[in-house]
Amino acid sequence: MSPRTEVSRRSFLQISGAATGGLLVGFNLPGVGAQRFLAAEALPFAPNAFIRIATDETVTIICHKSEMGQGVYTSLPMLIAEELDADWTKIVVESAPADEAYSGIMGMQITGGSTSVMTTWDQLRKAGATARWLLVEAASKRWGVAASALRTEAGFVLEGTNGRRASYGELADDASMLSAPASVALKDPSQFKLIGTNVRRVEGPDKVTGRAEFGLDVKLPGMLTAVVAHPPVCGSTVRSFDGSAAEALPGVLKVKQISSGVAVIGRDFWSAKQGRDALKIDWDDAAGSGFSTAKQREEYLALLDEPGAVAEDEGDAAAGLASAAQRIEATYEVPYLAHAPMEPLNATVHVTADGCDIWTGTQAQTLDQNAAARILGLDPKDVRIHTTLLGGGFGRRATPTSDFVTDAVEVAKDEAVPIKMVWTREDDIQCGYYRPMFVHKLEAGLDDAGMPVAWHQRLAGQSIMAGMGFVGPDGVDTASVEGAAHMPYAFPNRRVELHSPEELVTVLWWRSVGHTHTGFVNESFIDEVAHAGGHDPLELRRTLLKDEPRHLAVLELAAEKAGWGTPLPAGRGRGIAIRKSFESYVAEVAEVSVDQGQVRVHRVVCAVDCGIAVNPWNIEAQMQSAIVYGLSAALHGEITLEGGRVQQSNFDDYPVLRMSEMPEVEVHIVESTEAPTGVGEPGVPPIAPAVTNAIFALTGKRVRKLPIRLDEAD
Repeated sequence: MSPRTEVSRRSFLQISGAATGGLLVGFNLPGVGAQRFLAAEALPFAPNAFIRIATDETVTIICHKSEMGQGVYTSLPMLIAEELDADWTKIVVESAPADEAYSGIMGMQITGGSTSVMTTWDQLRKAGATARWLLVEAASKRWGVAASALRTEAGFVLEGTNGRRASYGELADDASMLSAPASVALKDPSQFKLIGTNVRRVEGPDKVTGRAEFGLDVKLPGMLTAVVAHPPVCGSTVRSFDGSAAEALPGVLKVKQISSGVAVIGRDFWSAKQGRDALKIDWDDAAGSGFSTAKQREEYLALLDEPGAVAEDEGDAAAGLASAAQRIEATYEVPYLAHAPMEPLNATVHVTADGCDIWTGTQAQTLDQNAAARILGLDPKDVRIHTTLLGGGFGRRATPTSDFVTDAVEVAKDEAVPIKMVWTREDDIQCGYYRPMFVHKLEAGLDDAGMPVAWHQRLAGQSIMAGMGFVGPDGVDTASVEGAAHMPYAFPNRRVELHSPEELVTVLWWRSVGHTHTGFVNESFIDEVAHAGGHDPLELRRTLLKDEPRHLAVLELAAEKAGWGTPLPAGRGRGIAIRKSFESYVAEVAEVSVDQGQVRVHRVVCAVDCGIAVNPWNIEAQMQSAIVYGLSAALHGEITLEGGRVQQSNFDDYPVLRMSEMPEVEVHIVESTEAPTGVGEPGVPPIAPAVTNAIFALTGKRVRKLPIRLDEAD
């Protein structure tokens, strides 16, 4: 890695030694330390966003967020290009290296929480606007005219009086000699030319043609492949192992123990896997061999009869329930879920005399960089992360332990060649991280008019955040109760309590985190409240959300487009659900049928308010993706354990939605002038309750346990 140069906020470094020359612009985000600008041959030359404009007219934008299908390689450059007035056809996107200069969420370089556009909206536009200012100023000095007499368009600075024009590439070297202003004016949204338009994905063509590089595609000279035998039982460790049978197989080169298990290094994947399967390992599984999800379920249900940590206490729920004209009660359950990304986990590591290089599809560069540095005894800056495209993440590639990268680094340590470590899908589903299993008990009190006057909810499930120190002194993991505590519905009395038992099962954020279960539970129970009170589910929501205009807007839009209240074809039912998550508002209406006990989802209408729609095509794609992901869980997803062992292994017994099951999906975007909010996750929470509410409307059976099995419905 080239040495870094520390410069002041207003300084710019002329690119020297590069054949094309050009302008380099970098900007910092709030909470980030000093800005850094480096020579052209060095990659990490700006804190969180930067532009490189070359004399060949290429505008290179370095993206510090990981591209895992959510479209950041397109949406983030659009923010810069809009204010820069760049020619979009000249934009080139590069992945940022791992560097503390790119820190953002929680002081880390990380992609998650549907925050990419939300947290860079102002900063990246300022980056583009500042670069544009410098180019205009360069033209002003060159032509001896006032900057106010110039305008920019599609990569050119234009002067109207004499018809002069100069491309950004022509002006890049001159602009690099100027000092940036302390502040720049940003466009009013009414002036946007690029933002708000449908733009095709930057990386799309390479994915279609096969040129795109994912982690599994990485190939290096002399590279070997490793596969690791992980503990088959939760919490088990290696007592001893015999690798002789593995080492006798053709293509197997080495067997070594690492912290998570035993690794086999081979000339290729198949050799390494065959060797791994031939290992004889004596596992100490005493800690987890007695664990089963069936037993855990009974323990969790028992907890629902005991007071828990208080997440919300507004009014007097107990008194409201006691005085209610009608009371209803229900228990809901959701299972453990695997992330199951299409691309199996992998990382390629090469440890050399001057540090370590890692090629991987990661969501958490800072965590992985620090983990590798600890293992190798290096300064983190000497660990170079090369982020490839990710074949799905959903939170799984952002683990606090950096588990799959840690495996790869430990295997590659003391080896003279690059090592590609690959987890099989079975490894991940049986030995990975999971969305926690949760149970909920709810009570609601209704008045004489059937309107809710009290709400009491108690839930039990593992804390995702406890191991990271993010649980407050009240014992409440806010990720567990998000969307349950502080609902938008206008109930005068409500109380939410939480139990967070500790288990050996490793749990992690899963696409939309706590909203994955609270969305299903709360939107299903509000449907129960509506029917118990004699109200149409849409009308009750309208009444209870009368002071929530953005909720109401998506609710009304989804209902209108779905034809709520109009006749359906025979044998079909319609259900609705709404959820605010990641600062975005999403309502979904599902249309379902049931044939011989099998649920078929025919149509989903989705309305979303995510602020200004940067790229409507991408928003539509993300809503569709979220609906598919949520339907996979609602219809099929379940991880069970017996004797501490996960019973599922691959897509044959942990299925995802098949093409034959895909419903027609309509996405409608609410026009907004608000700043952009999350898009990758908010489409997930409403789909399960929309479907189960539709099942009730059709059959009168209430589904209170996922995945949906009508023989278990009430």
